[in-house]
Amino acid sequence: MPLSGAHTECTLADPVSFAGIGLHSGAPVSMRLIPAPAGSGIVFRRTDLDNFEIPANGRNVARVSYATSLMRQGVLISTTEHLLSALIGYGVDNVIVEIDNLEVPILDGSSLPYVEAFVQVGMRRQRRRREYLRILKAVEVTENSKDGVKFIGVYPGSGYSIDYRIDFPAPIGSSRFLGDLQTGAYAGLIAPARTFGFREDEPMLRNMGLIRGATDACAILIGGGAVQNGPLRFPDEFVRHKVLDLIGDLALAGRRLQGRVVAERAGHAMHTALVSKLLKDRSAWELATVCDEEPFTVADLRAHGLASAPIAAHS
Repeated sequence: MPLSGAHTECTLADPVSFAGIGLHSGAPVSMRLIPAPAGSGIVFRRTDLDNFEIPANGRNVARVSYATSLMRQGVLISTTEHLLSALIGYGVDNVIVEIDNLEVPILDGSSLPYVEAFVQVGMRRQRRRREYLRILKAVEVTENSKDGVKFIGVYPGSGYSIDYRIDFPAPIGSSRFLGDLQTGAYAGLIAPARTFGFREDEPMLRNMGLIRGATDACAILIGGGAVQNGPLRFPDEFVRHKVLDLIGDLALAGRRLQGRVVAERAGHAMHTALVSKLLKDRSAWELATVCDEEPFTVADLRAHGLASAPIAAHS
């Protein structure tokens, strides 16, 4: 019989497939997520390169600037953060991500298409207890830039709470998100928040070989001090998307955190720097099999207008 309760590992009940283009490469890509055995974690598999595998963990973090990329033995997987965020946020511990190109498809620029697919196929509980990375002491990363001090830190605490502040030019301005993933509300509060960019940055980014796949269908576009392709999904959609990115980047710790994360004007590079610093300090955390969190329920999904498939036990 499987272990009872919410604290066992989960995988997808059935495979799910996605197709689209890469945000930065502009290349077409097909991707399939397939159930994986307990204890496998999240593993990317390049089907175009003899099924070469890249586990999603801090040891394989590569280029981190406008997206978070993984690399192993010279093989790259780019723009992983939205998918990883959906997996951690929804509670998928073990999955193989088969992908036929170097970049995860951007889809609509959020994690919502992933969550909707997970809801459709359902989840399967596994026999192995889920391990959490319980934070025991503060770990912090600070950066002094021409724009001021940027900061991210993680601290002991119950659940998985996030306090994130941003400060961008108009119309975004200053904004703050304060919430806890233990409420099980990732699907409604975080997953729909889309990536965003400023029109005036477009020439520079394209000259750098980036955003070749960007369109108004996969990002919030800002120009002339206004959102050009509204409406927004939330009044504070911008900071919610930064939280979405954060959850995906911190997934590279290999396990869901139990603690409190505070960030001020951080980004992918600082998120992954925190993961690296945390994993190197073995006195800062311990593995735990119980976390003070509420399970993600069918009622949570229905409250946010998402149809639900059942979570099945693995016998």
